[in-house]
Amino acid sequence: MRITDLLAEQSIILQTNFKDKISAIDFLVELQQKAGHLSDKDQYKQDILKREESGSTAIGEGIAIPHAKSTGVKNAGLVAVTIPNGVDFQSLDGAPTNLIFMIAAPEKGENLHLEVLSRLSTFLMDDAFRQRLMDAKTPKAFRDIITEKESAELSNEASLQASTSTSARVLAVTACPTGIAHTFMAAEALEKSAKKLGYSIKVETNGSSGAKNVLTAEDIQAADGIIIAADKNVEMSRFNGKPVLRTKVADGIHKADELIETIILKKASIYYHHSQDSIEQNTEQESIGRQIYKHLMNGVSYMLPFVIGGGILIALAFLLDDYSLNPAGFGSNTPIAAWFKSIGDIAFQFMLPILSAYIATSIADRPGLLAGFIGGYIASLGSTFADPSGMETVSAGFLGALASGFLAGYLILGLKTLCAYLPEALEGIKPVLIYPVVGLILIGIVMCTINPFMASINTVFTNGLNSMGGTSKILLGFLLGGMMAADMGGPINKAAYVFGTASLASGGFDIMAAVMAGGMVPPLITALSTTFFKNKFTAEERKSGFINYIMGLCFITESAIPFAAADPLRVLPACIAGSATAGGISMLMNCTLHAPHGGIFVLPVIGNPFGYILALLAGSVVGSILLGILKKPITIGE
Repeated sequence: MRITDLLAEQSIILQTNFKDKISAIDFLVELQQKAGHLSDKDQYKQDILKREESGSTAIGEGIAIPHAKSTGVKNAGLVAVTIPNGVDFQSLDGAPTNLIFMIAAPEKGENLHLEVLSRLSTFLMDDAFRQRLMDAKTPKAFRDIITEKESAELSNEASLQASTSTSARVLAVTACPTGIAHTFMAAEALEKSAKKLGYSIKVETNGSSGAKNVLTAEDIQAADGIIIAADKNVEMSRFNGKPVLRTKVADGIHKADELIETIILKKASIYYHHSQDSIEQNTEQESIGRQIYKHLMNGVSYMLPFVIGGGILIALAFLLDDYSLNPAGFGSNTPIAAWFKSIGDIAFQFMLPILSAYIATSIADRPGLLAGFIGGYIASLGSTFADPSGMETVSAGFLGALASGFLAGYLILGLKTLCAYLPEALEGIKPVLIYPVVGLILIGIVMCTINPFMASINTVFTNGLNSMGGTSKILLGFLLGGMMAADMGGPINKAAYVFGTASLASGGFDIMAAVMAGGMVPPLITALSTTFFKNKFTAEERKSGFINYIMGLCFITESAIPFAAADPLRVLPACIAGSATAGGISMLMNCTLHAPHGGIFVLPVIGNPFGYILALLAGSVVGSILLGILKKPITIGE
């Protein structure tokens, strides 16, 4: 729909004056009523004022575009006024407003007002166009200027579509370890970049609830190349023989233009699945550290559901139990508590084998699954398996599972390389006989050898944590909390989070509480800052900031990334300070957490919930005050 379809000449008033914002709104609402757009003038005015309360619609440069969807509107409409002397419309830049468009949209209609608002905002950023409107002598001339501008823009869009109808098609897959935020942020960034550059794109998201918008065989066949922006493994065999660019998910967010241009300019290498070329290519493209991180995150992403589900059920068991019945058996004294505890314990028992299995699978593909799973299970059995002489069982724990995952993966990868020299007639028995049997023997030998050593390291680690005094634990909480905010979902954040989840296996429930507190605070800091320091954030940032109240309480640290990316030198120090404060206070208050996720939803099962709330509030307030001090007021055009 064109802007001029909604704007009649009689709805344009030129060279007028208003004493204040309210009188201007009253006048514009009356114009909407006279144009026949309203069924309930009072309701529409109420909705306009409600919208203004959430943030002024004066966008700066002398422009305001008040708008609302309302039950008081019977058909979409637009009215406009010019005010040579200006009126104080509480503009973001503090300057008077000289040009106002007011949009009316029916409550149950399509989002026409958003489409018109977007197009108007774009047009009005053109200084010459805006000045022509202000200089218009008649409503007809005013409307004709808009018609001319809109016709030219639509013609350009049509030309662009025609020129890109034969453009290269780009495909992408995005995935992060948790599948919550980075996955979809990268997809959105790639889609926006492709649109800006004039190329069609389809993005598959491998999120926490599974793959969405899955790439079909037809999509892949027709594509000029595929971008894999992922921090965990995705199904690659379908891309055999196609140009593929593999990178981390953060690059999908911050370097979308560069990634798409690499595909379009045909600079991506051809991907060959299950071949030596593919292995060499991947090694060239990714550093050793990057490969290790990706394999680890693949294991962690599959492990998390077991830890989260099992942890919450165990926490519920303690919540529903009666401590006085048997202090030594707390958690299993009542039938309902015992049921929750037993199911949660079973889920926890799978944690280490799953971690190991999917690290190995990331390295060696499907043949690594069995060896990795058995290696992780041996690690959980501990040194008794290596020497069943009646000695006390000491589990190799998380460290043993990590070691078994990488060892199993590279053992199977080496076995696959050796088997490449076997006759082609034996190809069919490799996955069903050679890899499972030989891989199982190899990982069994290796784990029996290293298990006592890994168990002793795990024991020293556990004893060290248990022997920490109050001051040491508070410092550890400060460190882990700060790490959660350092890169908000990146390697440092993940290192702290993995440390927290690993500590659950050894009873470090206070460590997990500090880690989650540190991860919840950054979005809360940005939310509080945009609420109490409005003049230091744009309208779009204030809108996003409000959403971050919810995201922070849900423990989605990544929702603070747009703020950090826009102003890292101010936002990151404030967030790190706030998260460190929350982590330290959580430790000081002896807060505990059996579940490694859930945010505010697991508050009932957090040990000392009031202390935990205090930690969150303190960290959020400290960080938001610091950010308010560091941030500068926005300037015109921001």
